[in-house]
Amino acid sequence: MNTKRTFLKTVAAAALATAAMGAAIAADITGAGASFPFPIYGKWAEAYKKETGVGLNYQSIGSSGGIRQIRAKTVAFGATDAPVKGEDLDKDGMVQFPAIIGGTVPVFNLEGFKPGELRVSGPVLAEMFMGKIAKWNDPKVAALNPGKALPDQTITVVHRSDGSGTTFNFTDYLNAVSKDWADSVGKGAAVKWPAASSVGGKGNEGVAANVSRIKGALGYVEYAYTKKNNIPFLQLQNKDGQYVSPDEKTFAAAAAGVDWFGVPGMGVSMVNAKGADSWPISTASFILMYKQPSDKAQSAEVLKFFDWAFKNGKQMAADLDYVALPDSLTNDIRTKVWSQIQK
Repeated sequence: MNTKRTFLKTVAAAALATAAMGAAIAADITGAGASFPFPIYGKWAEAYKKETGVGLNYQSIGSSGGIRQIRAKTVAFGATDAPVKGEDLDKDGMVQFPAIIGGTVPVFNLEGFKPGELRVSGPVLAEMFMGKIAKWNDPKVAALNPGKALPDQTITVVHRSDGSGTTFNFTDYLNAVSKDWADSVGKGAAVKWPAASSVGGKGNEGVAANVSRIKGALGYVEYAYTKKNNIPFLQLQNKDGQYVSPDEKTFAAAAAGVDWFGVPGMGVSMVNAKGADSWPISTASFILMYKQPSDKAQSAEVLKFFDWAFKNGKQMAADLDYVALPDSLTNDIRTKVWSQIQK
């Protein structure tokens, strides 16, 4: 009897171990952070699950939230558009690498105007977000848009209410083009917005929804949200003095001259890049992982996912007007960055 009971226990234990092993193999990858890359990560994840059976559970909670969650070790990777400094990566025992390139875009809600029909320079855009230019028909805006019938309508600034890499990149740009902005507001994942008429939204999703809802609104979102929600964008004057529209080509032009390994942790700022075709608020979105992960199996699955995405996800990225990383760069990421992660 005892022998039989022992045998049954052994069989049950083996069955549980096999089930647990199967669950571990099929377990979804966990990640959290930036809403900027969420549309492309969602697209990649859908295709990856069809091919491998492994899903991606990604929480689009903003870059600051992604950094908090990876530091708390509640996810296998964190995602941020505001790159973590090299010394902080070293302190945390983490690596960082870019996963996708895109652009932050000023968007607006004015009746009768199509995407790209209105244009602004960087300093004028800064004054609009500061509230110094409070009406759409302000002479400074009108001077850049001759022949356009601009309405006598209040500008309502729509900004992120959560800590955001999109905000970091947008304010990094305003900081670069406006001394007034740099002296009074500065840059960061969260800033004190000075305009008297302003409203916050959570995530790129929340900003896009508020801009679509509020007449006279002016906000900033990642370009995929502009397309998805059919929100008009402003043309921007770039560093070379050319007015450009956001798209895959102008983001790629800005990325062309980047020295990725010239900065610790690859945390390069691409704002206000040189080049006649460059979109001035182009940016990369970054992935954060531990060099010595507590769950090596999950960490390995993350690398498999991004390895697959780098090889197979270029067209999906282009369809959403992101820019996929070139093969030469992804090869460098595999050899110089992923090699530091303990398998």
